[in-house]
Amino acid sequence: MTELIIGGSGFLGAELVRQAVSAGRRPAATFHSRPGSGAAWHHLDLRNPAGLEEVLDTVAPAAVINTTSGGADWAVTAEGGICLGKAAAERSIRLVHVSSDAIFSGISGRDWYDESCLPDPLTPYGAAKAAAETAVRILCPGAVVARTSLIIGDGRSEHEQLVHALAAGSRQGALFTDDVRCPVHVTDLAPALWEITRSDAAGVFHLAGPDALSRHELGELIARRDARTCGSERPVEGSIGRCHQGTGP
Repeated sequence: MTELIIGGSGFLGAELVRQAVSAGRRPAATFHSRPGSGAAWHHLDLRNPAGLEEVLDTVAPAAVINTTSGGADWAVTAEGGICLGKAAAERSIRLVHVSSDAIFSGISGRDWYDESCLPDPLTPYGAAKAAAETAVRILCPGAVVARTSLIIGDGRSEHEQLVHALAAGSRQGALFTDDVRCPVHVTDLAPALWEITRSDAAGVFHLAGPDALSRHELGELIARRDARTCGSERPVEGSIGRCHQGTGP
């Protein structure tokens, strides 16, 4: 079947493309700034509903994986995801929508969140992700919402690059001890997404790592792995809510 990766030039999207090509498939993928390699590439700005519909009609995919994220940009992260859900439903396209543990506040007192927990975001990014996944679940009952956590990958992720910059002193900041997540390696997350995409599963799935770590603990592990000093990554208690992400069944 034809598969379309929305945000294929991003960190997770590029790994999905790589794994598909390694398996002998040639997926279609979208990019915003510059295309990657290995896929049939299509330019897309999720803020343009007409452009989204044109890509879907051109590719005519059987399945779409939405890996894109505009951060706290509501037009991209929320409205873009909503438009994609609507367009996929109208065309009977299978949709796998990648969401985030940022939809949870971490202030409920629970240690873990499972798939039955309702979103209660604290940040603009979390609110945008929550809005998009809620719309997808309403518009596409057969879709999958795959919530994940911090995605890492051999020094290439934004989280690892932040640790490197802090350790090198090229960026000011701190890694919080009260922001607890379940980091997952991109090469583990991508095959899980492909497995779900090619199944008939529907509903919410938590796809995260097995270990709950604070941002600071993760930073120390990354710095130690990459032999960088942790001097600028001192523990700092901040206002970010304690957030545990359950991996679910």
